[in-house]
Amino acid sequence: METIEHKTVTANGINIHIAEKGQGPLVLFLHGFPELWYSWRHQILYMAAHGYRAVAPDLRGYGDTTGAPVHDSTKFTSLHVVGDIIALLDAIAPDEKQVFVVAHDWGAVLAWFLCLYRPDRVKAYVSLSVHFIPRNPKMKTIETMRKYFGDDHYICRFQEPGDIEAEFAQIGVREVVKKLLTHRHPGALYFPKGKGFGSFPDTSDTLPSWLSEEDVDYYTSKFEKNGFTGGINYYRALDLNWELTAPWTGAQVKVPTKFIVGDLDLVYHIPGVKEYVQGGGFKKDVPLLDEVVVMEGVAHFLNQEKPDDINQHILEYIKKF
Repeated sequence: METIEHKTVTANGINIHIAEKGQGPLVLFLHGFPELWYSWRHQILYMAAHGYRAVAPDLRGYGDTTGAPVHDSTKFTSLHVVGDIIALLDAIAPDEKQVFVVAHDWGAVLAWFLCLYRPDRVKAYVSLSVHFIPRNPKMKTIETMRKYFGDDHYICRFQEPGDIEAEFAQIGVREVVKKLLTHRHPGALYFPKGKGFGSFPDTSDTLPSWLSEEDVDYYTSKFEKNGFTGGINYYRALDLNWELTAPWTGAQVKVPTKFIVGDLDLVYHIPGVKEYVQGGGFKKDVPLLDEVVVMEGVAHFLNQEKPDDINQHILEYIKKF
């Protein structure tokens, strides 16, 4: 880990912290919530050892990336973040027209938008956990979530500024980080008001083998310093994203893609997702989808839970290009 280099790049009006290692074709890693560049620690070392330049930023609102107006969720749309990514690539790899992208969770959502807006910049994409989600022109995102899951669903609870932050503060940053990263229940995630993690079926305080106390310490230190608002803003911008992406309704993603998901992933268990991924809808929207991998007994944070398998999947795919 100490061989990973850290630097700050000023791009798109913010100061983007990146972790990087290696020389060769660039592989850009994009993290999710509640995560950081650190989520890719295993992949950075592996890809660097196999002839690639691995780069993992802290996305706007996270970790050591500064300058984004954290208390204005309207500055956290896909257009803002894809703007950050393009400006970052222009700054750190001006001679590389296209790069490889690997992304997870919210990072995967944003990488789908990157592929939609700027397919000319992506050589190939490995998406973890979150499939492409075509825009529904008839119903806004939060309205859809409320209809199917109710007001206690975590995405709905995240909408009111300051509400979930206050609840997380009562629980404690370390406990929030630990509970979210180790959650393995494949059903919908709920935060009933005032009940904290009381509705979670997993109550074990023992960390899994893939997550150490030192790992939790690192995440905790950054979220204690900056709070969770930056990351939660991505959820609060969902409806604004829906409005802004109207021109891309029905558009296909035309980038070579590999999709990997765990069979215990809560995203994979959203009603209709398995049918979409396996039944032809996904391939229709992403015609260059090469492969779908469903990992048995693996939950949402698969790049940390099964790093060796994920590393091999990534390398195996990008070596084709």
